[in-house]
Amino acid sequence: MNATKALGLPSLSADLERIEPLLMASVRTGDGFLDDVTTHLIAAGGKRLRPLLALVSATGGTRAATEEELLGGVAVELVHLASLYHDDVIDEATVRRNVESVNSRFGNLVAIVAGDYLLARSAAIAAGLGTEIAALLATTLGHLCQGQVAEVRSSFQINRTEDDYFTAIAGKTAALMSASCRIGALTGGTDRPEVEALTAYGRALGMVFQLRDDVMDVVASDDELGKPAGQDLAEGIYTLPVLFALRDPVTGPELRTLLGQPLAQPERDKARAIVSASSGITETMAVARRHVAEAVTASDRVGSRAVAAGLARLAESLLEGLPS
Repeated sequence: MNATKALGLPSLSADLERIEPLLMASVRTGDGFLDDVTTHLIAAGGKRLRPLLALVSATGGTRAATEEELLGGVAVELVHLASLYHDDVIDEATVRRNVESVNSRFGNLVAIVAGDYLLARSAAIAAGLGTEIAALLATTLGHLCQGQVAEVRSSFQINRTEDDYFTAIAGKTAALMSASCRIGALTGGTDRPEVEALTAYGRALGMVFQLRDDVMDVVASDDELGKPAGQDLAEGIYTLPVLFALRDPVTGPELRTLLGQPLAQPERDKARAIVSASSGITETMAVARRHVAEAVTASDRVGSRAVAAGLARLAESLLEGLPS
């Protein structure tokens, strides 16, 4: 997925390049060790989808972003990076973005504290952008924590409900994408109806993005993911494809005998194969397409036709190349 290409607004590429040095500068402390930790995943690259959403919501791709607009993108990316530091500790992950994870390289305690530092830097930047943005980011952090708790609470529960799954991903993923669009729109001085439309778009896009990730965890390779495939299954995070597969009368009984406990590699591979062969992928893709439709509807309320079309293409592009 190339989000900038999908949007079709070439000027955004230059602004994304301007984000990179700001990201690095925002977390450097002058302490060599801490700087190595805080810049580890920034240096590894990434899609920068959240700052991209902030930038397109701020400028519409029609002009160069102001410093405030760029800093809005930095603030949301720092929150995302912090969540990755913390998630990898929870998951005991060893690889992230095709490099050694922070917790694996520096230890859990350092990873947790460094993640907290990234959140602190994000909060400081948001405070400089005004009380509304600072309050929005604080609320978003609360949603992220609620989503994470909902996920951890249901780990290894083969009777996890779909409602619990959607509550978790709305907090863990959709809330920050929604906030990214809203912060961009606010820093760009967008009128209120369009702020609300972009906020709704970000929320729907976040749901699609997580559903896509959960399908990919089952059907993609380690190299495609930049981390071990089937990690959610192994760690007891039963996503929507798995929940649908458990409900499938053909695949459910065998899958239930495997799940409910940590999985070694052979059992992980077997579970992935069962979910792939079930109705779970098809049913999850149908849910994802409904959220794509929500995103497209929200994008239609954006004033610029070029931006609206680009946002619609971005939502649709998230499902390209996945099983139908």
